[in-house]
Amino acid sequence: MKQLLFEDDPQFWFETLRVFGHASYGGADFGEVVATASRIKPGDYDSWHDEWLATAERLAAEAASARPVSARDAYLRASTYFRSAEFFLHGNASDPRIAYAYDRSVACFHRAVEGFEGIEHVEIPYEDHVLRGYFYRAPGAGRKPIVVMCNGFDGAAEELMFFGGLAGQERGYHVLAVDGPGQPSAIHRDGLVFRPDWEHVVAPVLDFALADPGVDSEKVALLGLSLGGLLAPRAAAFEPRIKAVVAVDGVFDAGSAVTAMLPWPREEIVRRANAAEDAEFDQLLAAGRAASPTLRWAADHGRYVMGAKTDREFLAKYLTYTLDGGVAERISCPALICEATDDLFFNGTDGQESEPRRLYARLTGPKTLLSFTAEEGADAHCHVGAQRLAAARVFDWLDETL
Repeated sequence: MKQLLFEDDPQFWFETLRVFGHASYGGADFGEVVATASRIKPGDYDSWHDEWLATAERLAAEAASARPVSARDAYLRASTYFRSAEFFLHGNASDPRIAYAYDRSVACFHRAVEGFEGIEHVEIPYEDHVLRGYFYRAPGAGRKPIVVMCNGFDGAAEELMFFGGLAGQERGYHVLAVDGPGQPSAIHRDGLVFRPDWEHVVAPVLDFALADPGVDSEKVALLGLSLGGLLAPRAAAFEPRIKAVVAVDGVFDAGSAVTAMLPWPREEIVRRANAAEDAEFDQLLAAGRAASPTLRWAADHGRYVMGAKTDREFLAKYLTYTLDGGVAERISCPALICEATDDLFFNGTDGQESEPRRLYARLTGPKTLLSFTAEEGADAHCHVGAQRLAAARVFDWLDETL
């Protein structure tokens, strides 16, 4: 989709488009987003924080004295804007603005959820901690199919309301949206960083879901968004209780989002990223940060969620997130692989196939590739500009598959 704002900063534009998209299910309002974005200085993380925070605070204050439906709607939008406020601050994990905006975002979301039918905040036992999320209960009696959802590298369980929580619920699905390790509630509350073997995250979530008498154990789908487009297929390769898997969008090698910006083959990058010292590589990454808003943000956030002290250490960890080595081929349940034709992160370079197509090509079981285009306004990563369209196609596929 053509950049309408922040024309020299694709990362700022993508995050703005992402917020625009949440308007589809009440998580933003067009005029509020335009007014806020127009006050932000391009490339300035402090300005981004200050303007989104100001909009969020205004709405939260208005919600506090509003009547129930108006309060619900205002709290929901305020939650989105508080979440946006702290998005670019993770380069300094001790910045107090991170915890403040995150806590306000979750609190506003919980206030908003009080105004919806059939949405419960849940905590699922996980090792010595809990995984936090939301159960969107389908209306009506009897056992229903369930979609377990996980977000990706930087998304929250709360945001999954707009990427499938409400869409699934109104179509007769239970939806269980959960933050795993490395994702917001786990990293903020417990310091749990990402792990690549996502089947160990999904297993206790499925234990929790299948203990519910309203869940049909033969109709269990797993949907992953963004990096979740690798994590969900990874879990499906090892977890037989999953009857269908959806990758929005598909990712075979997560590290390609960074290696595509570097001048060496992947094997050389892996070797140098894992070296005890490599001044040349460190300088190259520093120059890349200065030249690319996306690499600057990815490295800052990556250190935060991967538990890395340096950009090179982050990259070394991130390069382990791959479905190579026969993992993709192990997936036997039906798989829906979504593709955004102008994906900012995983579109492939120098003649290399996009990540969704690389994953699709490796699958040996029943599979469907679903491409979203510019003509549909849906070609951005995870189809953030067309969230209702994407939800409709995904759940129609699930209807046919389950």
